[in-house]
Amino acid sequence: MANGAAAVDGGQVWLVNCLNATLDANPQIRTAAEEALKQASVHAGYGVALTKATVNKEIHFGLRQLAAVLLKQYVKQHWQKDEKNFVEPEVSPEDKAAIKELLPAALEDPHGKIRTAVGMAIASIANWDWPEEWPGLMGHLLNLINDRTDVNKVHGALRCLALFAGDLDDVQLPPLVPVLFPALFAIVTSPDAYDSSLRRRALIILHSCISTLGVMSGAYQSQTKELISPMLKSWMEQFALILTPPVPSEDADDWGLRMETFKVLMRIVENFPKLAAAEFPGVLVPLWQTFVSGLKIYEQACVQGIEESFSGMADSDGTDQSLESFAIQLFEFLLTAVSSPRFSKIVRKTVGELVYYTVGYMQMTEEQVQTWSSDPNQYVADEDDVTYSCRVSGILLLEELVAVFEMDGLRLIVEAVQQRLIEASQAKAQGRTDWWKLREAAILAIGTVANSLHEVANTVDESKAGSLTFNFEPFLDSILAEDLGSAGVQECPFLHGRALWAAAKFSTAIDKARSEKFFYAAIMGLGDGMPAPIKVGACRALAQLFEQVDVPSLRPHLGSVFAALAKLLQEASDETLHLVLETLQAAIKADDQAAAAAEPVISPLLLNIWALNVSDPFISFDSLDTLDSLKKVPGCAQPLALRALPVLATILASPQHQPQGLVSGALDLLAMLLKKAPVEVVKAAHDASFKSVVAIVLQSGETSELQNGTECLAAFVREGSEALLEWGGDADQTMRMLLDTVARLLNPEQDSSSALFVGNLVTQLIMQLSVRMAPHIRDLIAALVIRMQSTTVAVFKTTLLIVFARLVHMASPNVGQLIDLLAAIPAKEHENALSYIMSEWVMHQGEIQGSYQIKVTTTALALLLASGHPQLLQIYVQGHIIKSNAAGIVTRSRAKVTPDQWTRVPLQAKLLALLADSLVEAQEQSGASAALDNDEEWEDADEDEDEDDEDEEGDAGAMDVKLNKEPSSVFKELSGYEHLLTEELEDGDYQEDPCAATDPLNKINLTVYVSGFIKQLWERDGVSFEQLCQTLTDSEKGVIQSSLSR
Repeated sequence: MANGAAAVDGGQVWLVNCLNATLDANPQIRTAAEEALKQASVHAGYGVALTKATVNKEIHFGLRQLAAVLLKQYVKQHWQKDEKNFVEPEVSPEDKAAIKELLPAALEDPHGKIRTAVGMAIASIANWDWPEEWPGLMGHLLNLINDRTDVNKVHGALRCLALFAGDLDDVQLPPLVPVLFPALFAIVTSPDAYDSSLRRRALIILHSCISTLGVMSGAYQSQTKELISPMLKSWMEQFALILTPPVPSEDADDWGLRMETFKVLMRIVENFPKLAAAEFPGVLVPLWQTFVSGLKIYEQACVQGIEESFSGMADSDGTDQSLESFAIQLFEFLLTAVSSPRFSKIVRKTVGELVYYTVGYMQMTEEQVQTWSSDPNQYVADEDDVTYSCRVSGILLLEELVAVFEMDGLRLIVEAVQQRLIEASQAKAQGRTDWWKLREAAILAIGTVANSLHEVANTVDESKAGSLTFNFEPFLDSILAEDLGSAGVQECPFLHGRALWAAAKFSTAIDKARSEKFFYAAIMGLGDGMPAPIKVGACRALAQLFEQVDVPSLRPHLGSVFAALAKLLQEASDETLHLVLETLQAAIKADDQAAAAAEPVISPLLLNIWALNVSDPFISFDSLDTLDSLKKVPGCAQPLALRALPVLATILASPQHQPQGLVSGALDLLAMLLKKAPVEVVKAAHDASFKSVVAIVLQSGETSELQNGTECLAAFVREGSEALLEWGGDADQTMRMLLDTVARLLNPEQDSSSALFVGNLVTQLIMQLSVRMAPHIRDLIAALVIRMQSTTVAVFKTTLLIVFARLVHMASPNVGQLIDLLAAIPAKEHENALSYIMSEWVMHQGEIQGSYQIKVTTTALALLLASGHPQLLQIYVQGHIIKSNAAGIVTRSRAKVTPDQWTRVPLQAKLLALLADSLVEAQEQSGASAALDNDEEWEDADEDEDEDDEDEEGDAGAMDVKLNKEPSSVFKELSGYEHLLTEELEDGDYQEDPCAATDPLNKINLTVYVSGFIKQLWERDGVSFEQLCQTLTDSEKGVIQSSLSR
């Protein structure tokens, strides 16, 4: 028949011809036909015509398949209005009825691709129309499934049902289970009638249904139990039958059937553990047989590569059917069983053998060897990023075994590893070329639990430690002797690299003498001609061993380490570059003398890496971090800056001509160079780039450039201080430039994200250039208030609130003057700026991040409260939320109609509440504050406070909160509150704010400070204090009472 069509009615001729034309070799004809179909799709009857063409077996198969694909697309676009991909017009009710009437017949088509396309179309329609608008669909599918006379019907029905079984809800599924599960069971239990692919499809549907039932079991526990219980035993017996035969080689269909069995079992174990536990012993033996026999096939196909593993093979659904995927799915089920308290008891007796075979599965596959040998980046990525693999699955299982079985699990892992090490040695003696894979896997396994082994070795519980027969010394000596010698480097590079990796894992357990031996071996591993896996292992080892060895004694060898790492910097890329930078940073931190000697070579390479990878957030961060470590080496800051500044100056002078991200990155690098830099470096940076940075902040529209530029200016002010104004030759002009940048950033029209760090810049200006800023304070405060009122970004508001906290500290002991100034400045919709600022401050104090910033703001609030200023008495602020008595869930729409209501409380009462909250939070974080628990510390603090009381009248210390006097600044008399200082500055704050390192305020023990403040406040005016406490919560009153009782 012409054009591949026969017995086609007249209405379909045009469609068939059009479909045929879309396959024409002439592009013009193809384009015209495609456009014609597109135009036809908006007319009634188009979907029906496609359906008729799809089900008409007289039409050529290729055209039918094309019609089915177009129908699938048509349904997704036009069937249901308001859907995400909907395109007008919607299919008419008449056309919908016709399509639903005709389409199911194609599910029994002999061509699998037709069944698949039709099944997808039906599944799409079913998601919208079933069961209300298509009540007969499920009955028809079940009839097809139960029809054993035509396997095509079963194929089509299962394919369709599998596509939307996961969308069945708690109303639709329960009535189906009694009829659907027996039909699925009949297919799974009939290997003679149905092949593995059909049986697997039935299990896919079962898996989807059991997953839904598991979700339902939370609300409908008894109902789901009634549905599952009658058929669970027969299903578990069938799973046992599937898993009993040994795993066959080169049979992806069998592996796929077992994979789906594992998935179903996993869902049953997770969702119905009590029901499954009774039947699980019957599955355990077949499961174990699959695990053991599977390893033999896995070793032959994957590890040795002598059989087909079907790597990368997928079924029609896109599901991976390789042997590796089979093994991974098996491990996933085992991991689920081990982590379940109920099932871990069942597998406890087999843990030793489980570990033994797991180590076998963890061997490198031949495909991995080939891939990693040719691509070191992939090797590092797969090792570090926990890539989907059998090795990673094995690692996860070993870690879970230790977590669940603790010492027993650890002991059995050690025993299994020792046995595998013996077997590897025997295989080597027998001349097997792949012997090293088993040894490498054993070392990987023991290294995985290295931290746990080290903890046990250091335990004081000798009864626990004594049950472990692992000795670090012999194991590490065997690695040194057998794996890190010169022999076998080229033959077994991955084993050599794994041995160096083990040195890193066990670094904290290695004595000095062995550490040095491993250190020398790692240095040798960086040598020229060494295979990439060894260099990778050497980097990992060195990064950890630098902290364990006596660096001065090894100093003669550090030059070669830096030279080797410098060469690797030029060769590495992507993942390996991260590793080399990490190792280089460890080397720099290890010895200042060697690092300084290597600086002329290292600095240019690091700067080049930074420049080449400035758009890569990870590599650029690592390179900047390494440069920062180098800068901190005595004598390196200046030469490093002299190398970097000319390049930075060129970039910043013409930002509009730079690649994307380079200007922002250059500003980031400049800020790093300025941080805690010698004054000579700061001046050189000023001369090279200060005006360019100012110009960028004044003109740029890029958020990252404005943020990093603002940070640079803050660093210039912080490190240059008054001298900064003189370096430019005109102090007034420099000051004006700085104020102009602040003005732009505080402009309400400026994006809040771009101005995010202006608070830090303003803080540095008022702290470092206080005399110069004094005339501008009023205008600055007005601008800050307007900017705060223009933004809804809470984190931006908190950065500006910190500026006001700084102003409070700087005004002390004359805080009242600042309060008067704030009260004289207007604020939109508020009585004055003081009222607005305090209402915002008390609302956002709990959102301020960083212990240093919390200390700054909390102590500032205390100073404000201590002032007793009359203006504070006139201000009322947000107190506590008023709980609604309305019943039911508060939906979004309901919340809009009835927003949260808050009490209004006096500002002074709220300030006291915030101080009390800081104590409550401290107790919650530490269980009980050390200061509150330590009576001696409190007695010492009280004694010091009593001594302060005896000072002559008018000379109030930092803790003096007399309501009718101005307290002295907390900066003025440091000796007055030495009893509050902690021994060390808190970690983590210096990167957040460089000022924290030198600010005495950061050494205050905030809990003791606030508690002492509250006590003195009460002692000064008990009546007023009692009034302030009236609005406090019970927890706030509790901590205050605790403070007063000390």
